[in-house]
Parts: sequence; C-alpha cells; structure tokens
Amino acid sequence: MNKPLKILLCAGEVSGDMHAAALMRALRAVAGRPILFRGFGGDAMRAEGAELLYHTDRIAIIGITPVLLNLPFLLGMMRRMKREILAWQPDLVLTVDYPGMNLRLARFAHDHGFKTVHYICPQVWAWHRSRIPKLARMLDLLLCILPFEPALFRQTPLAARFTGHPLVDRAAETRAEPPAALPWNGAHRIALLPGSRAGEITRILPRLLAAAALLDARLGGDCSFIIPAPTPAMRALGEAVAARARTRPTRLAFIDGQARHVMLQAHAAAVASGTATLEACLMRCPTVLVYTASRITYWIARWLVKGIRHLGLANIIAGREVMPELLQDAFTPQRLADQLHRYLADAGVRARTLAALDATIALLGDGEASARAADAILRTPNLKLSGGTD
Repeated sequence: MNKPLKILLCAGEVSGDMHAAALMRALRAVAGRPILFRGFGGDAMRAEGAELLYHTDRIAIIGITPVLLNLPFLLGMMRRMKREILAWQPDLVLTVDYPGMNLRLARFAHDHGFKTVHYICPQVWAWHRSRIPKLARMLDLLLCILPFEPALFRQTPLAARFTGHPLVDRAAETRAEPPAALPWNGAHRIALLPGSRAGEITRILPRLLAAAALLDARLGGDCSFIIPAPTPAMRALGEAVAARARTRPTRLAFIDGQARHVMLQAHAAAVASGTATLEACLMRCPTVLVYTASRITYWIARWLVKGIRHLGLANIIAGREVMPELLQDAFTPQRLADQLHRYLADAGVRARTLAALDATIALLGDGEASARAADAILRTPNLKLSGGTD
C-alpha cells in the first residue's frame, strides 16, 4: 500500500492558517496517497485534520515590544519544533508565511537534510533584498502569490514559482455562497476590522469605535457597524475593549468569522493593515486602511522599509492608492470618519474607488492558487515526493 506522506505544516497567523488549510485540501486531492499533517496553525488547519502543537491564538504576535515580552515562550516553542522535526522525520517541512519563526525552522530543517518549501514569499521587495540569497540557501522551493516576486530570485538556484493569490479563490467561494444573514440594522453598513492579533485589537479598536460614533452622528444615527472576529478568543477581547470604550456607536454587533461576507455586504470598511485589506479589495468594498503600532516598532519599520510608498498590499499591487492609508498619528477618529463619509455620501468618489478596486483585482490572477501550489510541490523533482510504498 502507499506509504503516508508526512508533512510538518507551520502557519502562525489566522490568514496563514486559512491558506494552509486550503493547501492541505489541494495536496490530498492530487497526492495519490494518504498525508499526515502535524505542526502549528489554527482552527482551519485543525478542521482539515492537522495535529496542532500550537494554536494561532497564542503565537500570532507582532511588534518589537510584544515579541520581547513573549520571547521565553517563543524560544521554547522554537526548541520544541526543532525536536519535533528530528523526532518525527517529516518528508517535507512546509512553512506558510509567518517568516520570523518559519524561516528559522526552514533553515534548521534544511541544514539537517529535510526538504523545505515556503508558501507566500517574504516581502523581500520591501525589506532588505540581502535576504534573497539567504532564502535560496534554506529552501528547496518558494511558492509566490504575487506575479513580480519570482523574478527577484532569477539569479539564485532557488526554484520560485508564481501560483496565484489564494485570496482570489476564497473571494470567488464567498461570492458563490448564498448571502449570509448578518445583523445589519441601519441604512449605512460599515465593516470594522481591527486586526487578528490581541495587540492590534487593544490599540486599534478604540479609535475605530470613536470614528464610528462620529460617522453615525453625522449620518443621523442610521449606521450599522459589524466587527467580524477571527476567533472566539479575539471576539471576547474585542467585546471587552468595546465595553470599556469611552465612545462607541449605538448599532454595533460582533460576529464570529464571516469577514468576507461582511465586507461583501458592507458599503464601506475600516480595516487594519494586513491580509484583510486585500480581502476588502477582492470584495469590492471601499476601504480605509488603518494602523498604529508602538513608536519603537513604527520607527524601526520606517528605517527598514525603503523605497516603498504604500503599506497596503492592494495599493502596492496597483502601484497607486486605491484605499487611503491612515497610519500612526494620522489615524485619528475624525480623519477616519471623514474618509468613510466620502464613500457613503459622494457617488463620484464611490464609483472611482470601485473602478480602481476592479483594476487591482484583475492583476491577481484567475484563481486555483492552492491547486497550482500543490501541483508545484508534488511535481518539483528535487523534493522527491511522488513515490513511496510500504
């Protein structure tokens, strides 16, 4: 009988967990033999049958200060995962995004003779390009989701493949589903997405709620706001933050998941910088990108990122601002309320915004990204994953 293929699968954030789960399904569909998945991730990977050693609720950490505060835990996690690689002897170490930890694990695995694939290219076009040869030495295959990324590795021996953006497929799935029954309760529907990490929610959500209250007052109290929480734990945190907030809109609802459905039905959105901003683009939802971090994290990021005019991925892909960016001190409740009001009250602004979003969507490919990624993994000769019998 066919020998099961053992894949150590590692995704450290909610978005990576979703992409990893889709890749699990695609790999099983074409592998021709059973596959065992073990590693770290979230609810989507667990639902697909992965054995999770750590959950994204605990490990989705961003920013210099939060990382330092959680350093003992993260170092312990790294030691355990290295022991797991040596003990379990996977046929493949497949890391998904989350480069801070995942690329360290990939380097360890590659140095010990294991095959390594990384899905979702690190943003070497934004951060130091000196990392390009380092990636080439630690990976056997790099799967890229933006069309311009493979060219960055042309002068290295690393096989880099553009497989399309997986969110194109998720967006198509959402549009094909029956409309979700959501608790809208007003003429103007606004989605609020404060991020998927605890630190983001505590920093960003109070400003979103203050902006929502200002917008609601300007529009005669006829606004409805929905916050789709990525996990039950983050919903509980968001509800606690909202309960303590000085100002908040009257019509506010938290729901579990369904972020794409919320943005599909919303007339406008305020979204924390991250994958969700690209989802908003794919849902054709006029959006304001917002973000604030600790001052040390912000200034270090500004120092490291050079030559990049935009933070939002939709803006980077488009090469222009298709959604306004309010960052750090520019992210005030008044400015956010003003931007959202333009989407809701100015038909010309709304039409131009939708046209810009459509042009950006056209650059992201035709879909089936997970199937292309799975095919690339199983057909890359040097990975040697196509055989194996008991």
